[in-house]
Amino acid sequence: MLDGPTPKHAQLREILRRLAEEELPPGSPVPSERELAIRYGVSRLTVREAIGQLVADGLLTRVRGKGTFTARPRVDAQLYLESFTEDMRQRGMEPGTAVLLAEERVPPPDTAAALALPVGHRAYRLERLRTADGTPISVERGWYSPPRVPDLLSHDLTGSLYTLLAREYGVVLDNGRQTVWAETADPATARLLDVRPGCPLLAFRRVASAHGEPVEDMTSWYRGDLYQVTMHLDRNVPGSGPHPAKGGSR
Repeated sequence: MLDGPTPKHAQLREILRRLAEEELPPGSPVPSERELAIRYGVSRLTVREAIGQLVADGLLTRVRGKGTFTARPRVDAQLYLESFTEDMRQRGMEPGTAVLLAEERVPPPDTAAALALPVGHRAYRLERLRTADGTPISVERGWYSPPRVPDLLSHDLTGSLYTLLAREYGVVLDNGRQTVWAETADPATARLLDVRPGCPLLAFRRVASAHGEPVEDMTSWYRGDLYQVTMHLDRNVPGSGPHPAKGGSR
């Protein structure tokens, strides 16, 4: 570290940038703040500032209770209906699912309306944690229509739900309307996704149908540091603009 016009936090930032880009593979741990402070003869505040800038740039990521790591490449999602399981396998990643909740209860009014269910009619509530190569990617909280998929909760729900619906019920989801927005992680979701509360997430709410009959009302929260969305926009293709008719991958 040199004394001069370039602040030490900026010098350290570039040292760590080269380390992350040229030497360490994705997901590798970065030396602790204490180690870096001793190695480069700077304060921990200087180290924290340099690391914070690289986290903001997406080169490093902080994992609550574990430390700082080089960032993994983001999963790039195209906006179309596809199984999360098959999507991850096509990328050479091993998908995983943990069922957090599976129950039958009365949904909120907006979900009942989305699924075309009478007020007070019960629906299936399903919450799942989705992973890729063991890394938490998203939390899904969805509702399913019992008239379309009776006894859904009696099946193994740890695999591709879309494959299950097609195999057991002949239900192939062929149309959906999806809304995407940015949100910060609440404590419960942050704990599941192994991020700090307040970290940025991408939220998706989708109502999907088969042959015009609504089946699924799903909201998913994806880690903002590991997930991004790509859209193809064409002025000459109806529906490719800011209000596309179909939603992202599951």
